[in-house]
Amino acid sequence: MALFRVPPSFPSTLPSAFPQKPLSVSSFSISCSSKSTPNQLNNNDDNRNTDNPKGPKRLSEQSSWEAKDSEGRDYLYRLGKEADNMNIAVGARAGVIDDLFAGNFLGRDSDIVFDYRQKVTRSFEYLQGDYYIAPAFMTHQCVTFWSSKIVCHIVKNYLAHLLNVKVPLILGIWGGKGQGKSFQTELIFQAMGIEPVIMSAGELESERAGEPGKLIRERYRTASQVVQNQGKMSCLMINDIDAGLGRFGNTQMTVNNQIVVGTLMNLSDNPTRVSIGQDWRESDVTNRIPIIFTGNDFSTIYAPLIRDGRMEKFYWQPTCEDIVSIVHRMYEKDGISKVEVVNIVDKFPNQALDFYGALRSRTYDRSISKWIEDIGGVEKLGHKLLRQRKNEELPVFTPPKQTLEALLESGYSLLREQQLIMETKLSKEYMKNIDD
Repeated sequence: MALFRVPPSFPSTLPSAFPQKPLSVSSFSISCSSKSTPNQLNNNDDNRNTDNPKGPKRLSEQSSWEAKDSEGRDYLYRLGKEADNMNIAVGARAGVIDDLFAGNFLGRDSDIVFDYRQKVTRSFEYLQGDYYIAPAFMTHQCVTFWSSKIVCHIVKNYLAHLLNVKVPLILGIWGGKGQGKSFQTELIFQAMGIEPVIMSAGELESERAGEPGKLIRERYRTASQVVQNQGKMSCLMINDIDAGLGRFGNTQMTVNNQIVVGTLMNLSDNPTRVSIGQDWRESDVTNRIPIIFTGNDFSTIYAPLIRDGRMEKFYWQPTCEDIVSIVHRMYEKDGISKVEVVNIVDKFPNQALDFYGALRSRTYDRSISKWIEDIGGVEKLGHKLLRQRKNEELPVFTPPKQTLEALLESGYSLLREQQLIMETKLSKEYMKNIDD
């Protein structure tokens, strides 16, 4: 600012060309500055009342949005740098975001990602009853090879930072179709109190390149959040992986297949550094989460993925004793004795475990047909099942009484259908130009 003051020698009278009237001149000042807007002037006025006039105005003295990290970046900057510009892992937690946005109507610690976790993770409330884990008892004195293989793999991965050995991140369980690989594994999860994240081979392909690989990393990080936030053991399980990644004959290898294989190999080599697209941060360390595959033929999968050091392989083929014990536990509520179960297994050798489940289900067909007649026939079936009144009850369904003869009859019926498919082979008639 420049000040100009009239000197005392300035003539107090005007030239003769003007009227001879004394003129009193008071001092005046001129302020020279850049153009200022009213908002800036108001901000300047406000800043005069603070201890630091040159600092920017804060939203709130207690706001965490403007808290700086070690690199001088605030929360909003870090949020904007993350993938898809969203952060569902924070939620409305007191002390994490401003109280203005947390509020009291949802609770001080409401978590917006709770529903997301509940959909992704798997709980086993539906497994009610006494199931068989082969063989009969899983105690510290008699641990089965099946259960010890899975339990040992999970425990080794959670203790990997304490062991001076290379621990494979992946356990591959493979074997014949319908032998109970997935179900036996879920029973062990239930016994150990594990809350796993389970995927299927159908999620390993997408119309957009890179989506399945990103989904695997997100599911892996979700399992890590279960360990960190809920204090429960977790793992990532992918069922029938050879159906999604296997190479059969002249099947085409897609970009997503390559990305998924590369993602799984990278997880095996770097299990604690998993990115979903955001910038790397030193504090972003993921818990090591064991991965379990199930499949029928791992020879169709890319060989470097299943090599020793990355994947530990386990071939599951239940023994005759295992099959008898599992089927007996299945038929136990029907009053079928173990001797009768042995007779059924001997009548249908070389059958998978799911055959005996389908055999029991086939015995319900006649009872269901009779129940349809009791409600008025097939014409009224849709109305009775879907449009019954609120207080209207369906007729009581009486399950059939299971006998050895009925089970054997159902088994022979299923066996005839299997043989008919193998003998007819209509695909040869439809594609005669294809060589055998």
